This record gives sequence, C-alpha cells and structure tokens, in this order.
Amino acid sequence: MFPRRAAWLPAVLPLLAYLIYALGTNSFALWRAGIAAAFTLAPPVLLASAGEKMPGVWQDYAAALALWLPVKFRWLYYLWPYPSERLSYVFTVLLALNVGIIGFLFVRRLDGVGYTVGWGRRWGLTIVLNFAIFAAIAIPLGQAVGFIGLNPLWLEWKMLPLTVLSIFFFTAWPEEFLFRGVLQNLLSRTLGSAELGWLAAAVVFGLAHITNYGQFPNWRYVLLATMAGIFYGRAWRRTGSIFASTLVHTAVNTAWHLLFRTF
Repeated sequence: MFPRRAAWLPAVLPLLAYLIYALGTNSFALWRAGIAAAFTLAPPVLLASAGEKMPGVWQDYAAALALWLPVKFRWLYYLWPYPSERLSYVFTVLLALNVGIIGFLFVRRLDGVGYTVGWGRRWGLTIVLNFAIFAAIAIPLGQAVGFIGLNPLWLEWKMLPLTVLSIFFFTAWPEEFLFRGVLQNLLSRTLGSAELGWLAAAVVFGLAHITNYGQFPNWRYVLLATMAGIFYGRAWRRTGSIFASTLVHTAVNTAWHLLFRTF
C-alpha cells in the first residue's frame, strides 16, 4: 500500500500513461500536459489530505467532484487529438477511472467499494429482479411523460455483443464505481444510514443527468435516472459489488438503446 502522504506517487502512473500517448502520437503540448497533471494529481492529493479521518469528509466529496466534472463536461477531450479525437471519450473515461481507483482504493483506502468481479449466492435473481422491476415502472412512466417511445432498432441487434461490452466498460462500470462504490458508500457514512445514503446517491445520480441531450433542465431525464439509481443502488447493497449493479446498469442502457428512442 502507498502511504497517504505520498499520494503523488501512484498518481504519476496515469499521468505517465498520458505522456506516453502524447509523445507517441506526436501530440505533446505543455498546456495539455498541465491539464493532465492537474486532473491526475488533484483527486489523490485531496484524498491524502484527509489523513486518518473517517470517510465522508469534504475532501472525499471534493475528489469525487474533481473526477466527475471534467468527464461530464468534456473538459479533457482536447487531450486526445489523435486519431482526430475519435477516441476522446474512451480515453477520458479510462484516465478518470484509473485516477479514481488510485485515489479511493490505494490512497484513501476506502473500504466497502465492492470493486470486484465475482458471483455470489442469488446474485442472478438480484440482477434480474432489479432490472425487471425498474423496466416495469420506467417504461410506462417514461412514455407517460413523453420521454421515450418504442422504436426497435432491429438492424443493430447484430452489433449486440459490441454494444453490451461498450456500455459495460465505458459507461456502466465507471459510473457504478463513482456513484455506488464511492458516493453511495460515502453518503451512507455521512448521513449515518445506509438507506438515506442509498436514496441520496440515487438523487445525485439523477441530477447528474440534468444537462443530457442538450437540454437544461432536463427534468424528465433526472426523474428516470433517479429511479434507475435506486435500483442500481439496491443491487449494490444486496451484493456488495459494483459488478452486480454494473450488470443491471448495462441491461437498462442496452435495452434503452435498442428498443426505444428519446424525445
């Protein structure tokens, strides 16, 4: 384990990976390197500054926000000019996830995140039930508020394996790490209640979608995302693993992508 006071040591690893990319693609620039350094160093240093304090202090939330904001508002996309910024989203997510892992798991040593891949007793039932109950509520509600409409994309089913893997690795897994493994975990401690932390994290997850699809405020999206967060959080609570909540999240996003259109 890395000592908390040396938070900059593990943070060098994702920064080094970025510099290898920049130099290898002949796209190195001091301003890009500065942004990459700030992004990779800020969360671990914030978390290290919490010292031995119990999880749930302001540094924990500030670090989570420092991870989320640049990804949400695409502030890091300019770091990846090669090849023609086509992989900007993928590279940004991978960088942010690695910074988050180093910060919260190695520097802060936050327990209970559930950053594991496994399969426990009755996990299958938990995953299927959370997906099914959410779908039974969200589909009619989404149609009633004019947010979604049935629009099966039959031609895209041939790409189903690639679609599922893309959603799993580049949307569901990073979001479940941040919003369940980290945020729901921290809020449960701060509020002194696993139930309150669960609901609060779901609301924050919903509000994180308030600008999606170029609309602000997109309250219909907030409503549906908050409901989704409740069921993702329930799967995480029942299993203690973000792998389970990620599978529910992946199933929801895949069904949405292939069967519905958004208004």
